[in-house]
Amino acid sequence: MERIGQRRHGSKAIAAAAARAGVAVRLLGALVLATMVIVGAPHARAATYKWIDEQGVIHYTDKIPTEAINRGNVELDKQGVAIKKTDPALTPEQRKARADEEARQQQLAKDRDLIERRDRALLATYTVESEIDLARKRALTTIDAQVESSTAYSATLTKRKAEIESNKAALGDKPVPVVLERELANITAELTKQVDLIAAKQKEIVAVNARYDADKKRWKELRAATEAMSGGGTAAPGTAQK
Repeated sequence: MERIGQRRHGSKAIAAAAARAGVAVRLLGALVLATMVIVGAPHARAATYKWIDEQGVIHYTDKIPTEAINRGNVELDKQGVAIKKTDPALTPEQRKARADEEARQQQLAKDRDLIERRDRALLATYTVESEIDLARKRALTTIDAQVESSTAYSATLTKRKAEIESNKAALGDKPVPVVLERELANITAELTKQVDLIAAKQKEIVAVNARYDADKKRWKELRAATEAMSGGGTAAPGTAQK
């Protein structure tokens, strides 16, 4: 029985020793692998940087000097092939110029979008050229009515002003009643407003005619382009067929 117990104890000791040895082997292997990664990493990731100094001299270094960080560089692999390019840092003037150009391009895009929307609306609003003339006539009729009304009102005010001035003259050296002076001042101010209103409406008439002239011209261009495209042509919307 003692021999059997000794044999069992010996087997357990051998198994434990083997287990410890296995663990040690695995730890050793992991350590070796980690060492290889650490040692090999600098070589695997080694790179050469090409950069140019202020005098125009080309340099090749394994890292970028502090004074050359903002000058731009090209990263090369072991075979000297460019794998990454870093542009020089922009100066304040260059950053402003780039921002201005981006703003200009954005405005151009907005302008193009506005023109396209206006073109679509123009084609959707008028189906024949005579409709544009009719719309012009309606707009001008409204303005003409406002001008006529203002002109008639001004005539009435002018007549009343003449009456007041005649009454003042008839008073001679006598004091002019305050109510009469106040009415005369109000009429004079109102006449000035009406003169300004009529002048503004005259300018509006010119603007309306110009707008409808432009709309008619653009409508003809768009219609010509649409008809050319539907007929197999390649005319652009901005050009009219002659």
